[in-house]
Amino acid sequence: MADDFSAGVLAGDKAAVAAALNLVEDRRPEAREKVSTLLDALARAPGRIGGAGHRIGITGPPGVGKSTLCAALGRQLRAAGRRVGVVAVDPSSVRSGGALLGDRTRMTFDPADDGFFVRSLSTGGEAGGLSWAANAAVRVLGAAYDVVLVETTGVGQTETDIVNVADTVVFVVQPGSGDALQFLKAGIMEIPDIFVVNKSDLGGLADRALSDLSAALHALGAAGVGDGATPVLAVSSVDGKGFDALMAALDQHAGTLGFDGIAARRAQGARAWVRRLLMRRYGELGIATLGGFPDLDARIAAELSGGSSPPAIAATLGAEIEQALRLGTV
Repeated sequence: MADDFSAGVLAGDKAAVAAALNLVEDRRPEAREKVSTLLDALARAPGRIGGAGHRIGITGPPGVGKSTLCAALGRQLRAAGRRVGVVAVDPSSVRSGGALLGDRTRMTFDPADDGFFVRSLSTGGEAGGLSWAANAAVRVLGAAYDVVLVETTGVGQTETDIVNVADTVVFVVQPGSGDALQFLKAGIMEIPDIFVVNKSDLGGLADRALSDLSAALHALGAAGVGDGATPVLAVSSVDGKGFDALMAALDQHAGTLGFDGIAARRAQGARAWVRRLLMRRYGELGIATLGGFPDLDARIAAELSGGSSPPAIAATLGAEIEQALRLGTV
């Protein structure tokens, strides 16, 4: 079944993509092996770095207009002839546990367009701004589309999971919100590759936000954090201004990273994914059975170089942990 999904996904078939995403969201134990098989098949496709598709993370505080910006950017990319997949991570419903679909309802797109696909995922109670299935979903969409936009839920000062999923991280702020100064003291200011001031049609407020961000980045650079050269752009989803510059900055960042840089980022994200899967299931005691985090990272790196997917690696290492715990060797 997973192999059938992979062929359809690689062909860009929407039905196959939807079915594959249903699979990666399935939390039942019997689905894990199928997910591993699917991701392995996608990763083996010729010329793909763990699934192709430029992975662009769109993150920022609640209410800054990430969904609107994501939809507008998607339309601009489609107008440029690129196929676009979107992962929109929503808060969980307290009743069903599923996505509230708030992000998706704010995105306007043509459902008949085979080159544009939007999927909402529930956080499932996860911290960090992403869904537990986001890693796998991004790989599925990356195999089917030229660009994958990953919109996080509204993040605070410590939610930096997006850096382990995206090749390029875009941090969005809103004029008049004071976000630049608020996030200057937070680790999240260190991860964006591009800053975007949304709602630039607000005029003077947007100009002030641009100035505040530039000053914040200069202060970080003076403190030895980054080089202060991160692009700071202004866009308006209302009048469409600034999106050509944003698309150029995204392409420039991907070009600067190159094949090796993107591969290194994705390998780092894959290692973080395996660690998280194992920590969620076995905790620090389980990690100790493998020799601790340094030994674990070495094992993960070796398995990744052999072409195994993170879920498959987690399953293999998890079996070792369970065996050690049963034997009481810790």
